[in-house]
Amino acid sequence: MNILFFLTPKSEVAYIFEDETLRQTVEKMEHRKFSCIPLLSMDGRYIGTISEGDLLWGLKRLNTMDVKEMEDISIMTIPRRATYKPVHADADMEDLLDRAINQNYVPVIDDQGFFIGIITRKEIIKYCYKELKAAYADRQTDSPAQENN
Repeated sequence: MNILFFLTPKSEVAYIFEDETLRQTVEKMEHRKFSCIPLLSMDGRYIGTISEGDLLWGLKRLNTMDVKEMEDISIMTIPRRATYKPVHADADMEDLLDRAINQNYVPVIDDQGFFIGIITRKEIIKYCYKELKAAYADRQTDSPAQENN
């Protein structure tokens, strides 16, 4: 199965660039109600993911809650605890599932490392549920009890 079937393209995904400020990041995440957001280089390559927890611990370390001060703090000064590992566009479903087990979404990159979008865990679960339901229905129609009637 082609994993790009599940892709939410970059044009529909909120992300931040490495030159953005802490305030811009906080406001973007608050507006979109995200718990984490992809972080991209200026040329569009995937760098990693920044989470609410990263922001919280970064604010504690910087000892600031002042929104005005956040305008002068680069998002790159905030340490990231964990980076969501991307998959390549030609990855298979097994690779995608392996990543989705521990991540809310899976970033997708092309051969040069450019971010092309995300695949959400929700879309993967919906697909798996549909497949399980179809397999169960097939099993019910193929069961010996059905054949004896």
